Amino acid sequence: MSEPPGAVTLAEAAPAIDTPSEKLTAQRVQPLRRPGRWIATAVALVLVAQFAHGLISNPFYQWDRFGYWFLRPVILDGLLVTLEVAAYSAVLGLLGGILLAVARLSRSPVLRAVSWTYVWALRSIPLIVLLLFLYNFSALYQTLSVGVPFGPAFFRFDESRLATDMVIAVVGLSLNEAAYAAEVVRGGILSVDQGQHEAAAALGLPKGYQFWKIVFPQALRSITPNYVNQLIGLVKSTSLVFYVSLLDLFGTAQTMGATYPGDIVPLLLVVTVWYLILTSLVSVVQFYVERYYARGATRSLPPTPLQKLRTGLTDLRARIRREAAV
Repeated sequence: MSEPPGAVTLAEAAPAIDTPSEKLTAQRVQPLRRPGRWIATAVALVLVAQFAHGLISNPFYQWDRFGYWFLRPVILDGLLVTLEVAAYSAVLGLLGGILLAVARLSRSPVLRAVSWTYVWALRSIPLIVLLLFLYNFSALYQTLSVGVPFGPAFFRFDESRLATDMVIAVVGLSLNEAAYAAEVVRGGILSVDQGQHEAAAALGLPKGYQFWKIVFPQALRSITPNYVNQLIGLVKSTSLVFYVSLLDLFGTAQTMGATYPGDIVPLLLVVTVWYLILTSLVSVVQFYVERYYARGATRSLPPTPLQKLRTGLTDLRARIRREAAV
């Protein structure tokens, strides 16, 4: 069919794209504009800047006194007590939680009832009440004995000699932590696929071997993040041992604040920063433990912060090169 006089074809009307840069520009997809995101980002930056300005410029915080107290030996001694109490309580609490979880999942109705009752009671009693009760335990039982119930005792010992301030703090926190850890461990065990139990039983493996070598390692993928949250709470709960006369980090700061009333705010800031450091270290350990137990469960392990930084720099260089080519 012949074209009418003066008609312009589509090929003639379209502009010619000859250079590579013009082709790349024509094929580039423009990102969707999101003004709400930019507005929210600007508001967040303004609020953070104002908070930082007030934190730095307010003389009431006395940052010079903060620097004076931060690494003082008396503060570091209290920090060491906090670390000891948290470490002992975390280990004993986790071990107790595992035993309680296994008892809760056992076929024995007595073990299930005892485990449930323990978890119910310890989760209902406030931690400060438990610590104060243990602190005054010697008033109720001056001596403890081991023997036959309602029968002769094999040996006796003085409770007041064993119940030092450190022992009371560790026992109280461990008893409380075990109740919460039991539910975390029980939930992790129940999260393991039933086929794993059946496969282990089909191989004729002993029950103990099934649990420790097959079921429990898989349950740790679910237990780890939940228990680390409990561990962070445990680190902060150590501040309550001050009420049983154990001078931990918080107790030391309180004592120094009573001696130096003008330094109460800097001392509280010292305690806050140290707790931030401790919980941050626990979070870092959590990441690598989760990454370790993620092997075999995911196609690729989650990248570490250093790997994320390298990937981000590589993507940034590639984007700069693409922009320069345009």
